[in-house]
Amino acid sequence: MSNLTVEKIGGTSMSNYQAVRDNIILYPEDPYHRIFVVSAYGGITDDLLEHKKTGQPGVYGLFANDDVDDDWRIALDQLSLKLNKINAGLFADDGLRTMANQFIDERIAETKQLLNHLQDLCSHGHFSLESHLLTVRELLASLGEAHSAWNLAHLLQTEGVNARFVDLTGWQANETLPLDEMIQKYLGHIDFSQELPIVTGYAHCTENLMNTFDRGYSEMTFSRIAVMTNSAEAVIHKEYHLSSADPRLVGEDNVVPIGKTNYDIADQLANLGMEAIHPRAAKGLRQAQIPLRIKNTFEPDHHGTLITDDYVSEAPQVEIIAGMKNLIALEVFDQDMLGQQATYERALLDIIQRLKCQVVTKDFNANTITLYVNASLKKVKQMTSQIETALNGATISTRKVSLVSAMGSDMAIQGLLSKAVTTLYEKGINVEALHQNTRQVEMQFMVNESDFETAVQAMHARLIEVHDHGIAICEH
Repeated sequence: MSNLTVEKIGGTSMSNYQAVRDNIILYPEDPYHRIFVVSAYGGITDDLLEHKKTGQPGVYGLFANDDVDDDWRIALDQLSLKLNKINAGLFADDGLRTMANQFIDERIAETKQLLNHLQDLCSHGHFSLESHLLTVRELLASLGEAHSAWNLAHLLQTEGVNARFVDLTGWQANETLPLDEMIQKYLGHIDFSQELPIVTGYAHCTENLMNTFDRGYSEMTFSRIAVMTNSAEAVIHKEYHLSSADPRLVGEDNVVPIGKTNYDIADQLANLGMEAIHPRAAKGLRQAQIPLRIKNTFEPDHHGTLITDDYVSEAPQVEIIAGMKNLIALEVFDQDMLGQQATYERALLDIIQRLKCQVVTKDFNANTITLYVNASLKKVKQMTSQIETALNGATISTRKVSLVSAMGSDMAIQGLLSKAVTTLYEKGINVEALHQNTRQVEMQFMVNESDFETAVQAMHARLIEVHDHGIAICEH
């Protein structure tokens, strides 16, 4: 299906129906030959699960903690009112608005009933709530995408678009199918030249997407649909451009939208928590040789960022300055480590995997291994305790650092590392550690937390905000 595109709409974009309609669905004209995978409206998944940035518990977090029995019920009732309020702002027609409310209200009511039964069951010693929490998490997450997909399909129908609501959430299904079979079952019979599928980002399947991808599940659904339908291009619509830096840090007038890059750089960004797409979702697209385009919902005429497997900039250059502000440097020192680094690394890896901590990067010398961990202080304390037990005699220390990274598809520039270090030195910033490997696609600098913003601004100004870099980055 060489003319078919599979497109994902992010939550912030979904919250602006007019922009979605005018800038995505009806842009430029023909809405067909496309499949849309949609996220929940902005903030709804935070309410259902937990806040992505602060960790404040949503319905799931309250149910899992079970601190006060009624907390999760109150949160679910408040969410129901919030979803109805969203519907009121979308549907001018009373009859359609009533249908929209009934659709989501019924799902929420049944979800509450199921969770009540589960809580009662697990109050008996023979049943463990812990063993059911993944299912609860999936059930709650599915509500957000079902709500937004149903709404978008029916709103588009009122605009004369032959849109179809495609529900992959497995709601009241008699069996659980593998993801590929789910896609074939619900999309295989649709004539994409005549119908526009609006598909839930959450897909209930035997692979248990949330267990592997957690909140990246919608990108996996999107990626797999693109691969299964042999689409010409995969497109993600976000509320911003993929740019040379965070405009909030360096200023909107200074950032440059990235015209082209490759999946390698997309993976580097994902490692720093700034996902253009989940790495596993990107893997499917890359292996199927499907290009990925990142577009700004609010600038439909802009070509966006095209991500392919084989792109390399015409001239070596820095394309992106990115970073992470709150990392923990966990240092393991043992005078007897020399010659046994592999044994120490295996012990550390076991602990990291058990606690599901993200290690952004690491370094080592003869008797020291330092892990740069993106995790809560609570998790880091658990890591420290388990490392002390596993590596008796080792000294473990921790401190907060920030990481600033320069990235590019080809950064084999003589003197670039020196220029970057000099730039930080001139701003009075001490480089506490640095990493660069022979592939020449990323340089990482560890700096004090308080120096993060200044470091990003200085490196962007010195390495990107120059004429030749700007032209190269913006190429079509």
